[in-house]
Amino acid sequence: MRSAQGVDTSGGVEATTTAAIGKAERPWGVAVALFALYFIWGSTYLGIRFALDGFPPLLMSGARFVVAGSVLYLLLRARGAPRPAAREWGASALVGTLLVCGNALVVVAEQWVSSGVAAVAIASMPIWAVIIAGLWGRWPAKLEWVGLAVGMCGVLLLQGRGDLRASPAGAVALLFSTLSWALGSMWSKRLPLPRGPIASACEMLCGGAAILVPAVVRGERFVAVPGPRALLSFAYLVVFGSMVAYSAYAYLLRTVKPSLATSYAYVNPVVAVGLGALLGGESFASASIGALALILAGVAIVAVQRSGP
Repeated sequence: MRSAQGVDTSGGVEATTTAAIGKAERPWGVAVALFALYFIWGSTYLGIRFALDGFPPLLMSGARFVVAGSVLYLLLRARGAPRPAAREWGASALVGTLLVCGNALVVVAEQWVSSGVAAVAIASMPIWAVIIAGLWGRWPAKLEWVGLAVGMCGVLLLQGRGDLRASPAGAVALLFSTLSWALGSMWSKRLPLPRGPIASACEMLCGGAAILVPAVVRGERFVAVPGPRALLSFAYLVVFGSMVAYSAYAYLLRTVKPSLATSYAYVNPVVAVGLGALLGGESFASASIGALALILAGVAIVAVQRSGP
């Protein structure tokens, strides 16, 4: 399992990230990391949709994480972070491929479904995560099950219109996305990953490179120079969606229970649906207000039972 040692060894963007998150033993560090996941990752669904206007799906997803991982790795090494051992690179490659594959499948799905619907579908990921963690002997407490159930009721209410039925391909991509992300998240706690934030850099670098392989095999290429909105969206995904939020997620995975670390999936749909309606012209159902209450109630219940650092 990764420790929280070395959290303050970063520089540049990572220095800002870790300074905000703080040391692992500070409860407010968990709160700041959760805020980053809840709202930054919630906004990346719309960012992906905008970036797809100028980028092929797998090429965009792979390049996003290769760029973010490379910059973060160089910054951390320049600040004195130790070079990962071969076995740590191997573990990073496995976890990173699963996590980045999960993200890449969301990008693929957003070719057919709206950003809000994609976020709603991904909200089922904590259920798979706690099941996988349970198979490894770490079942959640009873109250956590209640929180997960309440949150899923909110997700079902938000998804009540059945948007995924119109796109079977998008539904399949999102299903495998949740499975891949959940498996990578839980497996990360059992593998010899590098210590500290350099683990995030190694995972993103390896995972992004792995996704570029099918992108090349499929013959993905740019048919035109991406427009300003697509380029700005890609930059946002690299800096905030990957370097900041991904690092916050890695911190939570090694600090708190899986049910809390993955609780962002309940809030992301609310953020994604709201931004999609305000900035992307996507529809917003009135039932979403009730869904918001249930989703946040579920997150609160899980938070009450979270483990300390």
